[in-house]
Amino acid sequence: MNQTLTLAFLVAAGIGLVVQNTLMVRITQSSSTILIAMLLNSLVGIVLFVSILLIKYGFAGFHELAANVRWWTVIPGLLGSFFVFASISGYQYVGAATTIAVLVASQLIGGLVLDIVRSHGLAWRALVGPVCGAVLLVIGAWLIARRQF
Repeated sequence: MNQTLTLAFLVAAGIGLVVQNTLMVRITQSSSTILIAMLLNSLVGIVLFVSILLIKYGFAGFHELAANVRWWTVIPGLLGSFFVFASISGYQYVGAATTIAVLVASQLIGGLVLDIVRSHGLAWRALVGPVCGAVLLVIGAWLIARRQF
């Protein structure tokens, strides 16, 4: 996949996330708990991925899946579920813009820290641009989060 297509997918995923979270808030409002929306989201994903795995690899895909289960392989699912929960709660209680701004700023800071840790011997001069960008994004998130409608 080339860079342009990858960026297009990222843009589409970002827009899709706004639509997804908006619909999940609606589901939450019409049910007794946020868990209903989260379970529906997860069930659709499970059915989709099980179907694709079965079609593409047959029962050998399930054997490989079972062979790759370790204690730590549940962590991404737990973090993903927490992300979905936090996103739905954010949309419901502080609005879409604030939720997105805070999530993006925190993801950028986490990503920047990870990139710095992974790049052994990175010159501090190379960090000026990314750190300035992160600071500006955090300031922008703060400005969005403090707004009143």
